Amino acid sequence: MLELTPALVSMGLAATDKAAALQLVAGRLVGDGLAAEGYLAALQAREAQGSTYLGQGLAIPHGTPETRHLVHATGVRLLHFPDGVDWGDGQRVYLAIGIAAKSDEHLRLLQLLTRALGEGDLGDALRRAESAEAIIALLQGGPGELALDEQLVALGSTAEDFDELALEGARLLRRAGCVDKGYANQLLQGEALPLGEGLWWLDSDQAVSRPGLAFVAPRTPLRHEGQPLAGLFCLASRGDAHVALLERLCALLIEGRGAELARAADRRRVLETLAGDATADWPSLRVPLANAHGLHARPAKELAQLAKGFAGDIRVRVADSGLPAVSARSLSKLLGLGIRRGQVLELLAEPGIAAEALPVLRQAVEQGLGEEVEPLADGAPEQPEAELPEAAPAAPAPGSLLNAVPASPGIAIGPAHVRVARTFDYPARGETPASERKHLHQALAQVRAEIEALVQRSEVKAIREIFVTHLEMLADPALGEEVEARLQRGESAAAAWAGVIATAAAQQESLQDALLAERAADLRDVGRRVLAKLCGVVEQAEPERPYVLVLDEMAPSDVARLDRTRVAGILTARGGATSHSAIVARALGIPALVGAGAVVLALEPGTPLLLDGGRGRLVVAPEQALLERARAEHQDRERLLREAEAHKLEPARTRDGHSVEVCANLGDAAGAVAAVEQGAEGVGLLRTEFIFMAHSQAPDLATQEADYRKVFDALDGRPLVARTLDVGGDKPLPYWPIAHEENPFLGLRGVRLTLQRPKVMETQLRALMRASEGRPLRIMFPMVGSVGEWRQARDMALRLAEEIPQADLQLGIMVEVPSAALLAPVLAREVDFFSIGTNDLTQYALAIDRGHPTLSAQADGLHPAVLQLIELTVRAAHARGKWVGVCGELAADPLAVPLLVGLGVDELSVSARSVPEVKARIRELSLADAQELAGVALAAESAEAVRALAEKF
Repeated sequence: MLELTPALVSMGLAATDKAAALQLVAGRLVGDGLAAEGYLAALQAREAQGSTYLGQGLAIPHGTPETRHLVHATGVRLLHFPDGVDWGDGQRVYLAIGIAAKSDEHLRLLQLLTRALGEGDLGDALRRAESAEAIIALLQGGPGELALDEQLVALGSTAEDFDELALEGARLLRRAGCVDKGYANQLLQGEALPLGEGLWWLDSDQAVSRPGLAFVAPRTPLRHEGQPLAGLFCLASRGDAHVALLERLCALLIEGRGAELARAADRRRVLETLAGDATADWPSLRVPLANAHGLHARPAKELAQLAKGFAGDIRVRVADSGLPAVSARSLSKLLGLGIRRGQVLELLAEPGIAAEALPVLRQAVEQGLGEEVEPLADGAPEQPEAELPEAAPAAPAPGSLLNAVPASPGIAIGPAHVRVARTFDYPARGETPASERKHLHQALAQVRAEIEALVQRSEVKAIREIFVTHLEMLADPALGEEVEARLQRGESAAAAWAGVIATAAAQQESLQDALLAERAADLRDVGRRVLAKLCGVVEQAEPERPYVLVLDEMAPSDVARLDRTRVAGILTARGGATSHSAIVARALGIPALVGAGAVVLALEPGTPLLLDGGRGRLVVAPEQALLERARAEHQDRERLLREAEAHKLEPARTRDGHSVEVCANLGDAAGAVAAVEQGAEGVGLLRTEFIFMAHSQAPDLATQEADYRKVFDALDGRPLVARTLDVGGDKPLPYWPIAHEENPFLGLRGVRLTLQRPKVMETQLRALMRASEGRPLRIMFPMVGSVGEWRQARDMALRLAEEIPQADLQLGIMVEVPSAALLAPVLAREVDFFSIGTNDLTQYALAIDRGHPTLSAQADGLHPAVLQLIELTVRAAHARGKWVGVCGELAADPLAVPLLVGLGVDELSVSARSVPEVKARIRELSLADAQELAGVALAAESAEAVRALAEKF
């Protein structure tokens, strides 16, 4: 993103005219290595298309899309002309911001400048500026208007104390772009002011980018400092922008109306009471923007001039964004919307002028607002569900061999059933609110019945919980209130429902919180099901015989709906082997390939496919001979699985007598019995956060102890490896708010977080020790990255062990951070064991987010770099007589098992379903051969090369 700093400013320049000024701009950009010789011609070409003058003495000269090849690096340079430069048409420029951009980064810069453009006489202030710092301060804008709209109001918060309520208010302000990182901490250090009637006020002027006010009301009344707490105002203070609102609030309190805010049933009512920016109940229409570079200065100026030609007020917003509409007459506010090509504008006009103004504005937008535009594709969805390549790839030819990421082993043969994102066609306006409400209630009832049937049919607890969540979303009163408000404004049932769902999901995703992003995906899933009913869209019929399901990307709820008797395999264009959908596919025993690329979406429905989920291969329309070999291999695999099932209770010992312990990963206490039945020799990973996520507040000692005891009882003396609470960052708890982090995977997670809450950690350790009652207990701490963190956690556990004596206790760490692997020789002196979490270790070692939509396919745990970290850890542990386990998804990969055994891993912990197969795989091996394979793999150049070696083994 382009940023403005004083170092980029050249003060006190002079130019006789625009041509001379452009020459100076080009000279700076070229001289500083941002652009190639000849960039002056690019600036001149852009000016020939239309002036880059923004107003208020500002211009932003930049190149054209055709000249981007001249840009070496994206950047800006600011040139100050105190005497001004005639930019044409009587426009005088005092500051030219020259831009070299490889794409459309200058549009983001426009958004940063909009506040400055709306402030007083900026041009005169720029002319008189005497320092680069003064220039930057002017561009950052003055206090501006106070942000207060629907996205800054939260009612029915589950916060349980004042601090949690304040943090929620800070998150709302951060999401609205009012504050930056660090605001939340500053806010909590402030002194809260009681306003009366249960209302409180808290403010900070630190880390504020624009003034804003958030209001948060708890679901049930709380108390703070001995007084009622029914609602909290959190102010991002900047200048005097909040004074008028504060005066209005004081008047409400004097009138005795403060309780109206705390009792408000919806956010709109709060805004009406405060006279905030509630969406106007005016006639409106929607029209997609086709301009190639979005609503930049030239088309925005055209729209503003059109709006000024009408006697009443006209407003504009991005449809379904949840953001307030802005005045169409204000160029700066239009630019501040940052609207891109393909996004949908919602135009609103006062009732008195709507009939005349809206058709004129629609026509102007459709015709490009003074620019030549390429029409958008017919039927393009208003809110695209996924960004796919601009040019759809051709379908792979018959006989094609495609490589993909193995996600779930096994062979699948069947016709392609291609399921792509559907588009829905519906009118914006409805007949009457009553008829539209009836239509919506019918659709909701149909979807509710379908989901309830899925709940009854689902055998896996985790899958049932997904659909229970969907039912709760359908019954969410906040969604219902917002849909009803739209119906009352004349929207159709489909338009109202789609708009509310899109807004709610976008708001959750904007928090950059992985757990909320998953909930947003579920919300969109529910929304599509209801919208399909409203629009009469029938689900594409499944093939009669077992098929291979082909999708762009699959959410856990998509996998959960699958009928295992009908779905032979799963193939996705995007995703990685450690994605949630891949994990669920393995749990259901469905062969799966992920990350195959967009080309698979072009497959013709019914195309015969041969999918090998173990080798990572897909053959399109295979020859008969290849099909026969695959069927024979599939039959062999089925036979081996039956044999593995028959011998699942036998130990896992190689042909030359080397034993490897095979244990189970558990996500809840109930799974322990099934794990033992599958032959697990213990639990290698108990994800203890399951008990914390199942409660609305932190579970107490007795609750935790009871759940842990169930696992110990089921294991009947087998060892239990329990991972201490691993939440935070990308896995927050609703009752344990954490300030927003730019990169949660590198933030407060695991032991880093629990060490900051020692009482929570002590309670958990005490519960585990009391539940063990002398049985084998192994405690491991997640996300340990330093020796100091390990020692803090260990000392706490040892102190409690003196209080609750243990007959068989071992303490270790999860090796998930590369620093832990590199420090293994030091840590091995003190730990009792290591357990390697290959999912996180892989993403950190390769610097690839395993949830990234396009890169996650490259996050392969068989990468030589990851194997070297495993080998280093094992070697360090064995030198000290300590054992090493692997509890990541790699432990269940049939190609990885020989390598892990060859590297010396002592224990493999996998899903209960995979235990028999992994034990059988180990029995096929010779330790000497596995060690030789591992030695060659460590010197390989890529994960693909390692997989090729393992395949031949």
